[in-house]
Amino acid sequence: MLKLTVNARTYTMDVEPEMPLLWVLRDHLNLPGTKYGCGVSLCGACTVHIDGVPVRSCTLPVSAAAGKKIVTIEGLSTSGLHRVQKAWIEHEVPQCGYCQTGMIMSAVALLAKTPRPTNADIDRTMTNLCRCGTYARVRKAIHALADASAAAGQS
Repeated sequence: MLKLTVNARTYTMDVEPEMPLLWVLRDHLNLPGTKYGCGVSLCGACTVHIDGVPVRSCTLPVSAAAGKKIVTIEGLSTSGLHRVQKAWIEHEVPQCGYCQTGMIMSAVALLAKTPRPTNADIDRTMTNLCRCGTYARVRKAIHALADASAAAGQS
C-alpha cells in the first residue's frame, strides 16, 4: 500500500510500486489531464509537479512519489483556470493541444522559480515537445505573465 498526496487529497493505493505514476494518475485516480506521449520521458506530455518540481511521470515509479506532494493539471487551481491556462488561451498557444498540459505544468514551475524569465530561461526550461510548433506563442504567453506580475508588483 502506497500513500499518495495528489492535488491536496491523500490516497492509499494498492498498486505495484514500479508502476509509472502516469498510469496511477490516469487509470486509478481518474485524472486524465496528464497525457501519455512517448513513454520514455522525452516529450513532456506527462509532466506533473512533485514537491513543486516538474517531473515526467511516464517513467517515474509511483513508489518514488509516495509521501510527496503531487500536483496535476487538474490541481493547479481550485477556482477556475490557473493564470497560465488563461494566458495560453489569450495568446492562442494550443493548436492540437495534446502537449499543452505538460507545457503548462512546466511554465507554472518556471514562473514560480523565475518570475521574469529571459528567452534563454524559457528555452532551457520548456523542453516539452510540440508537434504543432507553438513555441513562439509559449514564449509570448510566459513573457506576458511575467510582465503582468511585474506591473502588479509595482502598483
